[in-house]
Amino acid sequence: MRKILGTALLAAAVAMPVADALAQAAPRNTLVVMREIDAESYDPHRSTARGAGEVVYMMSDTLVSLDWDMRTVRPGLAERWEVSPDGKTYTFHLRRDVTFCDGRPMTADDVVYSIQRWVDPATRSPVRWRAGPIKEIRARDAHTVEYELTEPFGELLYQLTLFFASVIDKNTVERLGQNFGVQGFNGTGPYCWASWTPRQELVLTRHPTYSWGPPIYQNPRPQVERVIWRVIPEANTRLAAIQTGQADVTQYIPEIAVNQLRAVPTVRMSQQPNYFWDHFMGFKVDKPVVNDPAVRRAINLAVNRNAIVQATWFGQAQPADAYLNPNVTGFDPEAGRMVPQYNPDEARRVLDAAGWTPGADGIRVKNGERASFLVYGLQTAVARRYLEAIQADLRRVGIDMRVQLWDATVGWGRLATQEFDAFVMSYPYISATDGFALYFDSRNRPTPNRMNWNDPETDALLQRAKTALSEADRLAAIQAAQRRIASNYVWLPIAREGLWVAAAQRVEGARAHGIYGVGLYKGLDIRLTR
Repeated sequence: MRKILGTALLAAAVAMPVADALAQAAPRNTLVVMREIDAESYDPHRSTARGAGEVVYMMSDTLVSLDWDMRTVRPGLAERWEVSPDGKTYTFHLRRDVTFCDGRPMTADDVVYSIQRWVDPATRSPVRWRAGPIKEIRARDAHTVEYELTEPFGELLYQLTLFFASVIDKNTVERLGQNFGVQGFNGTGPYCWASWTPRQELVLTRHPTYSWGPPIYQNPRPQVERVIWRVIPEANTRLAAIQTGQADVTQYIPEIAVNQLRAVPTVRMSQQPNYFWDHFMGFKVDKPVVNDPAVRRAINLAVNRNAIVQATWFGQAQPADAYLNPNVTGFDPEAGRMVPQYNPDEARRVLDAAGWTPGADGIRVKNGERASFLVYGLQTAVARRYLEAIQADLRRVGIDMRVQLWDATVGWGRLATQEFDAFVMSYPYISATDGFALYFDSRNRPTPNRMNWNDPETDALLQRAKTALSEADRLAAIQAAQRRIASNYVWLPIAREGLWVAAAQRVEGARAHGIYGVGLYKGLDIRLTR
């Protein structure tokens, strides 16, 4: 059935007329990238949207870069660096050949300005914590930056690969004010801001002197003249455009169409096996019903993740049999084995033993309280599909799950309240410590620690993981934290998304990267054959 549906979808895509913007073949030496939605801004310090990051990575650079394995930190604007024995001071030695798009040479002062703006409370960056506990950042000379912390932060280099840490031009920021990233941008990246028509397209032009790309690429220079980031909300239109050469590349591929696209001779497909973007359900551990660890364990046992992945992602995801992807730095296999796997009979036995007995309507009751809880989430087709499946699985063991989905314009506000008992979400991460320190630190209640998990042992382990000076100590601490969380069934892991990048016939060198959910990263190896 899935194959028939996929084939029908592709046939419909080819048959239907595409948008006016795609009515002709992609222009010569211009890369047309299709995406589903736009971003609200391209200011790296104010937006956390994947849609912002995928463009900002092309317009700017960071001190360090991340390799394809999602583990290894490579040079970026800094050609080398040292860390002091106490883990508190990082000294970055900058390249001397870097310029902004307007031609001005980049110096250490630009790095200092950019990081200071990022963490300045006036900027109101929602991710300023990623810069670490900064004591002072200073320019020792024109090409040396000292980054001093109040305490060690073993995650710093990973965090500095993210687009939030982009180096930007002070003059342009001051000239545009709040419109920086809206009316213009000036960075050191391989491509430069040309124009933006919101919800339609953003146009970039090649940075003429750029030659300092990360060493993960074969080409340190951009290979095409222009890049057009075009918003095409309709999946069928994107599919038709990529097959007919009216557009060049996209990572926004309906899962149902992936296998069929792999068989299309005019389309090249690239997959990133180390893609860390997971879906989960979190439980407010202080709310009735889900405050019972037996209920949380039974929910994990009752949900058929394999079936959900097939029905929701058409097999183009992996069932999440652990809290983290096993390929991520810091993953603990023992914690992975602690996550209950599908066994509805065992779920019933767990509930029976905990005193939850079936009521007249089949829903279990304990001390007069029904086994019923309310889930919040964002209104997406994926969330609707997998929540319906979870709801049915839980009903079969006597648990009633009620669902309320919200449009994203109001949903994030709702998810910061105490109105719900559980929630569903997807998120990117770059290491075990990155994911766990964000979601399970008690200081992050009520959001992003929406579970209200308040455990001194977890807090102590996370602090050790962040501040340990040796890799062995960091690993021991974050693995112990994973076991602590998994043994309390604080989440229901659901699925690990896959990342595919589809490229048209004239495109060579398009490879799926995946940093913070971004498919193309800098795209320096991409070239066009016509």
